[in-house]
Amino acid sequence: MDITQVVKRRGNCLRRQVAAVIVNGHRIISTGYNGTPSGIRNCCDGGCPRCASDAPPGEQLGDCICAHAEENAIVQAAYHGVALKDSVLYCTDSPCLLCAKMIITAGIKEVVYEQPYLRSRQVAALFREAGVRCRRFRRNSQSRKVRKQTGKKRS
Repeated sequence: MDITQVVKRRGNCLRRQVAAVIVNGHRIISTGYNGTPSGIRNCCDGGCPRCASDAPPGEQLGDCICAHAEENAIVQAAYHGVALKDSVLYCTDSPCLLCAKMIITAGIKEVVYEQPYLRSRQVAALFREAGVRCRRFRRNSQSRKVRKQTGKKRS
């Protein structure tokens, strides 16, 4: 999950920085962060009128041209011909409904997220029905678990 924190710094959205890292066989196969599509002026440079506006959080999302981190990670894998079947997606925020549908369709078997974001019952129901495991990563309990197993503090 530490790698997602580094990847999210690449996000150029004015409103939120989110990252996704897709792993298969303990290898990173794709990464994504939120921001405008390739070739479009970055959000932080005025590329997305919605993000530059004073629209309240969660409203007028249909006007936002930024792509989500999960969406970018999946699309980047497709662009480079990388199969995602049975992989694990790690993300800083839980997926929205649109990203959940893409995750299922891409064949990703597990989602691990750090912070909840618009995690609706519909997303949970879709994941359950599709057999996609979805769980929250809790940094403090994981750190204790690592220390317990290794006897060392994490740096």
